[in-house]
Amino acid sequence: MKIIDIESYVLTDHLNEPFYFSQWEYDTRCICIVKVTTDSGLFGWGEGYGPAHVLKAGIDFLRPFLLGLNPIENDMIWSIMYRRTLDYSRSGILMAAVSAIDVALWDVRGKALNLPVHALLGGKRRDHLVPYATGLYFTRGDELTQNLVKEAKEYKEMNFKAIKMKVGISIEKDIEIVHAIRKAVGPKMKLMVDSNHAYNLAEATKLCRGIEDCNIDWFEEPVSPEYYEQYAELRKRTDIPISGGECEYLRYGFQRLFKNNSVDIAQPDICACGGISEVKRIVTLASVYGVQVIPHSWGTRIALSAAMHVAATLDIMPGRMEMPEQLIEYDCSENALRDKLTQSVMTQENGIIAIKDAPGLGVEVNEDYLKELLQQN
Repeated sequence: MKIIDIESYVLTDHLNEPFYFSQWEYDTRCICIVKVTTDSGLFGWGEGYGPAHVLKAGIDFLRPFLLGLNPIENDMIWSIMYRRTLDYSRSGILMAAVSAIDVALWDVRGKALNLPVHALLGGKRRDHLVPYATGLYFTRGDELTQNLVKEAKEYKEMNFKAIKMKVGISIEKDIEIVHAIRKAVGPKMKLMVDSNHAYNLAEATKLCRGIEDCNIDWFEEPVSPEYYEQYAELRKRTDIPISGGECEYLRYGFQRLFKNNSVDIAQPDICACGGISEVKRIVTLASVYGVQVIPHSWGTRIALSAAMHVAATLDIMPGRMEMPEQLIEYDCSENALRDKLTQSVMTQENGIIAIKDAPGLGVEVNEDYLKELLQQN
């Protein structure tokens, strides 16, 4: 079996209601997905995380080096892509292009062997995952707190057991909103906060102290991902677990994160940090340092399914008779590209995601809708 084509697509959809977080405001969704086709007729889908048009350029750059290769030999192909990009980008958008192709190759491999990706990774450790609803983005208007409380209650009514909210407007407003949401959802629901590296160390410390009584399960990206020592110092100043890593790339970047004792929870994004092949290595490295892994995921059901397959195989170190639930990110913000373009055999129902055994990623792409989007764009 040989690769005969690698096609990349940039797709855009306008949001009905723009939203923002600590860094930027969005009124559109723009993604890059990739289709790897073989001479056997099998094909696989992948997705990259980052600026879509730049991602496409990276995929197109890698394409000629991979045509004619056997997609089953994905580790060999990963090595070729890594070496071809090493001089230009050991992290960043070219590595996200590598990730997109790598995810598609795992999809092909699973279909060729009639096995789910989680089996190819060594076998699932659990029959289900617990999704946490990612949403609660900021919107314009005078009733922000009330609107976010309403949204949080909706997630609870949908039987989510955990939610992650944005912070990063201002410390005072963040504290107000976090307390309002904790009161609205009650004491049992897991609640996480994510500032998208909005604060310096002093500010992040002040925010932690203002919300520690809200039983926060983790504080995600409290400071800039460049400041490994500040992450470590913040861990000493608060009882709230600290998480990060969605801006980190390759095992080498995560080694810096771990060696500096920066995080309690590592959050590699499979569609950016090197793909499923590299996340395998990052997970092994995390086990050496005793760091928990909960993949970051923000895209279509291609990206989400890749994260779910990896999460299904994660060990809880060091292990015990009563194992804790494995959380997985489940983006609930508006995304027609996710909901109309892609379908997955694994979906959220009553607060859990059952692990299914469909070959590959278990994802289908509506290619008629894909063509329609390409004509619109």
